[in-house]
Amino acid sequence: MILITVKKITNQQDLEIAFSIRKQVFVIEQNCPSHLEFENEEVSHHFLAYADDVPAGVCRWRKTPNGYKCERFAVLKQFRSLGIGSHLLKTLLDSLPVNANYIYLHAQLTAMGLYTKFGFTAHGEMFEEAGIQHYKMVRNVF
Repeated sequence: MILITVKKITNQQDLEIAFSIRKQVFVIEQNCPSHLEFENEEVSHHFLAYADDVPAGVCRWRKTPNGYKCERFAVLKQFRSLGIGSHLLKTLLDSLPVNANYIYLHAQLTAMGLYTKFGFTAHGEMFEEAGIQHYKMVRNVF
């Protein structure tokens, strides 16, 4: 049984680990331009997931003029299908301010099922971001 833990990033060393995971997943695997991948870092709240103390996945949130945007969910290939994405998303949602009444994200098609389990629903038409198909998803606040 793998122990999955998630912590908020509070130091530069962990932030560099997060950036390396995002580079592997988005820039190398998915061919996203690196200049699009690494923006708004200083205004974001970052999280790092571990599988048995090995860095395995990341995500972040930031406040935008539209609300609170959840983004940059990435899990290294060898750790996928272990529930790390769910742990990341739960921790991220639990960390949002209590007055976060509009929570949204841009979901890749393959990740929409995960977000749906946490109360997100698709809004609008499919669109392309960094060459990948996405839907905007908004969380229904209960």
